Amino acid sequence: MSLFILSADNSKEMEKISRELSQNKFKTIEKQDNYILMKKRRYGNPLIHAICLIIALSVFGILIFVNVIYFTYSFLWASPNVLITTEKVGDDDEPLKFNNMDEILKQATAIL
Repeated sequence: MSLFILSADNSKEMEKISRELSQNKFKTIEKQDNYILMKKRRYGNPLIHAICLIIALSVFGILIFVNVIYFTYSFLWASPNVLITTEKVGDDDEPLKFNNMDEILKQATAIL
């Protein structure tokens, strides 16, 4: 589960970024005054699921387990999280490293 951090100057900019991510199927998980945490659920590539199921039903039944493992990985660990915050330093007083929107959308639409 990867965490991307976006910077915002104020709450209006946080809302604007949140709306833009919502259009790309991100869901708000938690929201407070100084941050919004969003997540996009990934279920894996439907083509990979279909191929595994066809092969599993016709030749190798073990591929059903491979398909379930791939789905679980995609759903639990490959789903990107985005933190939109007005904070500039973390809890340990280190400056936060921010990502850009292109990185986040690329990760959200990745095949694997």
